[in-house]
Order: sequence, then C-alpha cells, then structure tokens
Amino acid sequence: MSTSALNGRPNIAAGILGWLWLAIVLLPIYFIVVTSLRPREDFYQERPLSLPSRPTLDAYATVIGNDFGRYIGNSLVVTISTVAVTLLVALGAAFAVVRNRSRWSSRVFRLFLLGIAIPIQATIIPVYYLIVQLGLYDTPWALILPSVAFAIPLSVLILSTFLRDIPGELFESMTVDGAGELRILWSLVIPMTKPALVTVGVYNALSVWNGFLFPLVLTQSAETRVLPLSLWSYQGEFTMNVPAVLAAVVLSALPILAAYIVGRRQLVSGLTAGFGK
Repeated sequence: MSTSALNGRPNIAAGILGWLWLAIVLLPIYFIVVTSLRPREDFYQERPLSLPSRPTLDAYATVIGNDFGRYIGNSLVVTISTVAVTLLVALGAAFAVVRNRSRWSSRVFRLFLLGIAIPIQATIIPVYYLIVQLGLYDTPWALILPSVAFAIPLSVLILSTFLRDIPGELFESMTVDGAGELRILWSLVIPMTKPALVTVGVYNALSVWNGFLFPLVLTQSAETRVLPLSLWSYQGEFTMNVPAVLAAVVLSALPILAAYIVGRRQLVSGLTAGFGK
C-alpha cells in the first residue's frame, strides 16, 4: 500500500494516469461512433473529433442493406453453438477431474493444460486438412468444431478452480442422501459454479465472435460468412465510404457488449476465483 494511501491523501499521480488511460480507451470508441453518424460527403470536410453537423443513420442503412443480417445470424449460430458445446464438455471434464483423485484424472488435467500452450496459428494447416477430409469445409461446423477444441483447455482450468472451492462436505452429504453423479452435477455444481460458467461463456463468446483466422481459412462463400470476415469485405466494398465501415463495426460490437453487460458481475467473480487464497 502506498504512503499517500496510508496517510489518507489522494494519489494525484495515479488519478492522472487513470484519467489518461480512460481517454486513450474512449477516444477511438468516440471517433467510431461519431464518424458512423456522419454523412459520407462530410467525412473529409469536418474535423474528425467534432460532432456531425448533419447526423444521419444512412451509413447504418447501407450496411444493413448489404446482407448484414445474414452475417450476424451466422455469427450468432457459430458463437452460441460453440459456447454451448464448450460449457457442456468442459464442465463434465472439470467435474470428472476434480471428483476422481486417480492418477489417470491428473494426467488428463495436465493434457488440458498442455492445450493452452498450443497457438491456433501453429495448427491451422492440420485443422484445414482435417476439415476438408471430413467434408465440412465452408460450413458452420468448420468454425464450431475447431473453436470448441481450442476453448476447452482454458475452460476446464477455470471450472476446475471453482469446483475445488466447493466444500467436500456438500458432495458427501448429497452422496449419503443417495444422489448420483448427474444429480450432484445438476443440483450442486451448476448453481455454485454460475460465475465460472458465465466467465467461460462470455470469454469464449468474445473470442469466437471476433475470430478472423478460422473464418478466413475454413470458409469461402457469402452464405457462411461471419461478421469479422464481412467487416473485411466491407472495407473493400465501401472503400470510400468510411462511415459505412465504422457503422458495421458498431453494429458488430453491440451483441457481445450486451452479453458482457448482462454477465459482468459473474465475469469478475470468475476471473478472480482463488486469488484470495
């Protein structure tokens, strides 16, 4: 603890740095939103950070009229499916690792930890080959299955940390009452690991929603195109229409921002799990 904090005096330097960091974060967001509301012909005539003299939603109408609904629908399908499968598999794996004290479960847990160290970029060629051989290229499954595989290791780590915090007496009491493993999982583990589940869900949703490498390599047609790839195509299609490109950025960020706002409390609890021990 700093000397100024112990003396009850405000830390002016920390306050200035905090406000400076806030300005660095908010300035690009402000520029994106303000520019998206600016008419195309005013973009090169007005100051970049000034409020638009003639605010309009024409840029948003242009984006929505260029198959944006299809792209956001594809992203929702891929993201929701990936998060659902990841939570199901990771929770079951973490439950098995924590409940079984055998040497086998310890080795399996180490295998999951090894998966965290493998970067996606290093495996893109084998993943591409497997997807093509399975006949899944240019389908939603080409994005869902690899995303699940790379999301499981970290998800198992977070969920295992939470499961180890559950008192063993609760497991023993439910076992004495005749509850099976599935009943314990449903009635005890899931309610008590809600912050961890939200953490894993939001984190993986953000990763999949913003993912660019898998869509670029494993899909091709516009029918399976997701939002990150559509923003890249918009950049080429709307080369001179900067407000339209930034309007697409704003629209693409709204769903994941809403998910974060809904689960922010559980997200903080999940990320700080075990730090106080």
